[in-house]
Amino acid sequence: MQLSQDAYKQILSHFHLESQPVAVEPFGGGHINDTYRVTTNAQTVEYVLQRINHLIFKDVDMLQNNIQTVTTHIRQKLVARGEHDIDRKVLTFLSSNDGKKYYFDGVNYWRVCLMIPRSRSFDEINVEYSFEAGKAFGDFQSMLSDLPDGALGETIPNFHNMEFRLQQFREAVAANPAGRFDEVTDLVDEIESRSKAMCIQEELFREGKLKKRTNHCDTKVNNILFDENGKVLCVIDLDTVMPGFVLSDIGDFIRSGVNTGAEDDEDLDRINVNIDIFKSYARGYMETAKSFLTPLEISLLPYGGRLLTYMQTVRFLTDYINGDIYYKTHKPKHNLIRSKAQFKFLQSLEDRALEMDGFMESYL
Repeated sequence: MQLSQDAYKQILSHFHLESQPVAVEPFGGGHINDTYRVTTNAQTVEYVLQRINHLIFKDVDMLQNNIQTVTTHIRQKLVARGEHDIDRKVLTFLSSNDGKKYYFDGVNYWRVCLMIPRSRSFDEINVEYSFEAGKAFGDFQSMLSDLPDGALGETIPNFHNMEFRLQQFREAVAANPAGRFDEVTDLVDEIESRSKAMCIQEELFREGKLKKRTNHCDTKVNNILFDENGKVLCVIDLDTVMPGFVLSDIGDFIRSGVNTGAEDDEDLDRINVNIDIFKSYARGYMETAKSFLTPLEISLLPYGGRLLTYMQTVRFLTDYINGDIYYKTHKPKHNLIRSKAQFKFLQSLEDRALEMDGFMESYL
């Protein structure tokens, strides 16, 4: 979505900005929201403007209340620790003129947060940074582990519910709205052959053996900001912070950070497991998260990687079968390319499952 500079500045006028906007340019490459970098007449102050995709996040009020609850809680924890430079270690969202953390222009919802200065993110990660990332996401969950039940709503209901994702997938296959089923029958069969094994999370929850915690639910490498020295500043992209299972959070990092290829790699030979990245991340994660994890959760953490990779295969293929109605695509058959790449990584994780599961036994 591209507007004129005057239109962006009109939207920004509804927020309490410290500095005058000078220019608004597209920023980042997220799948869901439209994001813009706002430069100002003060060289030290920049903002991030986002158009919230309310077709995905249907309850924007809940979404922003969740984010405010989370950032306030983290800020309090950082203060209690005696941390310095706190404004670089937690996101700060600005209030609009009516006191909300968003502005509705009659068609779209917008929000603004401070750009964290001297920060950077990575789409790829090395062993050193993966350890820091593990510590960051573990610490994020740890700081939020004492949020009371009911403090957060589900911004996307059933977001990481595998049973629900399979239901959506089967409905798409049955309806075949874009006429694409015939070209993906082999992949559909592979998904169905694993379906029972990939619904353990929900079964354990119903049996009372696995509890829901406050999760980030999108633990990709590029959702962490690092400072100029390679140290973690903060976790970002908080739209999906909500109750969930810790298997999902470490699983999504394994899916995105441990893959030697790209999420949409067309060369499947490039896709494999970087076991050193996995072990480094797990060490960092356990350093900050072990105190609140149960033995069952610890033992299932590598399974979480297989689960989330399987889930993303299902979600990309569902969208392809439906005619590409959910994810942004940038080339023909992009969702099918993504599906095949994710499935190849799932197979690679299955090949290394014994090694990865065995590594976590040392923490039990």
